[in-house]
Amino acid sequence: MTEQLQNESDTFDIGGETVHRLGFGAMRLTGEDIIGPPADEENATDVIRHAIDLGVDFIDTADSYGPGVSERLLGEALTAEDDVFVASKAGLLRHRDGEWTPHGDPEYLHNQVLASLDRLRTDQIDLYQFHRPDPDGDFEDSVQAFAEMKDAGQIEHVGLSNVTVEQLETAMDIVDVATVQNQYNVGHREDEAVLEACESYDVGFIPWGPMYTVDDEGVAEVLDEVGAAHDATRRQIALAWLLDHSDVMLPIPGTSSVEHLEANVAATTIDLTDEDRAALDGIDPQ
Repeated sequence: MTEQLQNESDTFDIGGETVHRLGFGAMRLTGEDIIGPPADEENATDVIRHAIDLGVDFIDTADSYGPGVSERLLGEALTAEDDVFVASKAGLLRHRDGEWTPHGDPEYLHNQVLASLDRLRTDQIDLYQFHRPDPDGDFEDSVQAFAEMKDAGQIEHVGLSNVTVEQLETAMDIVDVATVQNQYNVGHREDEAVLEACESYDVGFIPWGPMYTVDDEGVAEVLDEVGAAHDATRRQIALAWLLDHSDVMLPIPGTSSVEHLEANVAATTIDLTDEDRAALDGIDPQ
């Protein structure tokens, strides 16, 4: 029997909107290297629909995934009857040569939200995140653009991504910040201070790359050892650790496979013991 997200206590309020803490990242629904459409768009739609059937009600995407492809697929797959909280992002360009380039010009951001609204087929995006601070731009001006989008009713909530604690606090002086999305996983915890700040401010923390280090030396062995006691894979244990590690944690594992999707959702049923936590917390992040 396929597990479903049913535990209402394992939820988080994003700006007053309640979602299950395990979401779905839609980046992998695009073509190879996150460029262009997938080889099988019908399969991509099936994954989206199956995630909703499993109780997933928080889906994360970005204008740069494809670019534009992930948002378009979500817009085509979701219906007015779906009770799904959709998060997208702007401010990071995806180039055909594989490069990612920050671009935080306010005029550009204002244009991008219009494109995101069109592709997602909605009048208002639940959460729109500044994808990455632009080293060649003014951070406060970029955040102000998101505040203006919120005031205009184009977006309901504002999020940040790839920021420091100082940048989070600077943005909070401009607009209410609902979430922060930074790289974080069991083997990569450089932004522990940002997570702690999110806990202090009751801001959701979305760890991108939640399973990036599961095969690394010094990480895989511990995950396998804990997993053996729970009949679980190392990836499932990595997700279970994230959910257990902080009440504001909102993992969004991405996949283009229904099988992997089901395995990710099943990770929410794993109850870690104190011994498990000690072993996993003791991993030396690289």
